[in-house]
Amino acid sequence: MKINRLTSFIIIAAVYALATVLGVWVYFAISGAVWLRLLIADCVATVVTFVFSLIFRNASVYDPYWSVQPIIIVFAFLFAGGVTLPKILICVIIGLWGVRLTANWAYTFHGLAYQDWRYTSLKEKTGAFYPFVNFFGIHLVPTLIVYACTLPAIYVMQSLESFNPLCLIGLVISLFAVVLQATADIQMHKYRKNRTGNFIRTGVWKYSRHPNYLAEICMWWGIALFTVFQVGFEWYYLIGALLNTLLFLFVSIPLADGRQSKKEGFAEYKQQTRMLLPIKKHNGLGKKMERQ
Repeated sequence: MKINRLTSFIIIAAVYALATVLGVWVYFAISGAVWLRLLIADCVATVVTFVFSLIFRNASVYDPYWSVQPIIIVFAFLFAGGVTLPKILICVIIGLWGVRLTANWAYTFHGLAYQDWRYTSLKEKTGAFYPFVNFFGIHLVPTLIVYACTLPAIYVMQSLESFNPLCLIGLVISLFAVVLQATADIQMHKYRKNRTGNFIRTGVWKYSRHPNYLAEICMWWGIALFTVFQVGFEWYYLIGALLNTLLFLFVSIPLADGRQSKKEGFAEYKQQTRMLLPIKKHNGLGKKMERQ
């Protein structure tokens, strides 16, 4: 039976409500450090999501987890503790990022009858090993990365330190990321409605092949810097942002470029357009600048 779009939204909402309830229950049911309890609860919620992705035979059940999970976590800590300016600021920026990204997912979500092309491609390539790739690669690893990205914000939520104005540096970087990502997504939606040519060559996409990925990278470096300035430096505050960057550089971008490379004119497009930075690429810069 084909599930229509509205019913699919209702099912996804129910799955995430169940995952949240079970995650919260686990968090309060176990003892230990906050970071460990939160990690275990996050993994339990991911397993719930994974089980339903198996039931519906669609790994895209997991897609909104990336943007929903940080919102739930930071606002739960905000309501559970005292309210301070740093806490409000970091919740606002993560809230803006998460709500916008989730809205973009909802806009492009066609229903449970459709699965992200990347997952379908992985299933075709991995064959019998796909169940393991599905759980670890599509579900668990992204959860661990976004958990690591969100964790610095949790230390801000637990801090009672007065506001450090230097935090505005991280805040501006993250705000820039939200605006850039929103701009890139809107321009992409317009292009897809009135597709002209094999590649989008307008707006920020004129100079960057992946401005949305650049924004996602900047978002979490901004949160990491915010935390460093507000709470003090700890090496593990940077782990999430670093892993997130590596994920996009070595997984997401190669997958996207690999798919685009099948289109006529990709070699020229790649030569003329930077991978990330939305800056005009002049002839003669060569491969040295390609990784920018």
